[in-house]
Amino acid sequence: MFKTWFNHNKTVSDAPNGYNRNGNEHLIDLREVVKVYNTSAGPFTALKGVDLQVDAGEFVAVIGKSGSGKSTLINMITGIDRPTSGEVYVSDTAVHTLNEGQIASWRGRNVGVIFQFFQLLPILSVIDNVMLPMDFCNVYRPHERPERAMDLLEQVGLAQHAHKLPTAISGGEQQRVAIARALANDPPLLVADEPTGNLDSKTAESVFQLFYNLVEHGKTIVMVTHDAERARRMPRAVVVADGEIVDHIRQEAAHA
Repeated sequence: MFKTWFNHNKTVSDAPNGYNRNGNEHLIDLREVVKVYNTSAGPFTALKGVDLQVDAGEFVAVIGKSGSGKSTLINMITGIDRPTSGEVYVSDTAVHTLNEGQIASWRGRNVGVIFQFFQLLPILSVIDNVMLPMDFCNVYRPHERPERAMDLLEQVGLAQHAHKLPTAISGGEQQRVAIARALANDPPLLVADEPTGNLDSKTAESVFQLFYNLVEHGKTIVMVTHDAERARRMPRAVVVADGEIVDHIRQEAAHA
């Protein structure tokens, strides 16, 4: 289904001896990551020396109670937030060393971020929302971008809604638009924060199956979820509690 979408991803295995230029052999490599927030009540440590490695092609659930540090953890990976101390490597990039401008450009090309509340721009049509990352990062020629956006929308079953505003389609359809947008620049990594949290069970299942299809065609996905049943169907789960990774669960995936 997705074989024509992706054609220029670079994975760790492309690097000499299986390593990236920073010496990391994993697609994602977090080393002793600490995140402290200054609050009105004083310092709050959201992450406490976290180590995490994810290889290319993995589908990983991040699970834990509210406030455990799950969203902070994935924000370290995407560069949306930066560590107080520690190191974050994604493929060839030492993310923790980038400034704000560099992070925005790097993320636009290398990480597709999918949010629980879609984050589509309401004044832009569906197809224009999908083209935004291409425009921002100057990826693909301008005349190629509408065709690529339409192809992505077709693959998620929404080509017929391309010229509607997001408010004219359902929540599940908006989430599929958000996935198409995340794929616009063909990033090797997708990071999703509760992407099915606002969807009914049938729509959530269709989005989950879409993620599985993407992994089967070479994408790496790290997904925060409160859905224990779906987490059990993923090959690997990382359990977060009180700012620490307390367990790694590997299981036989059964997504059918």
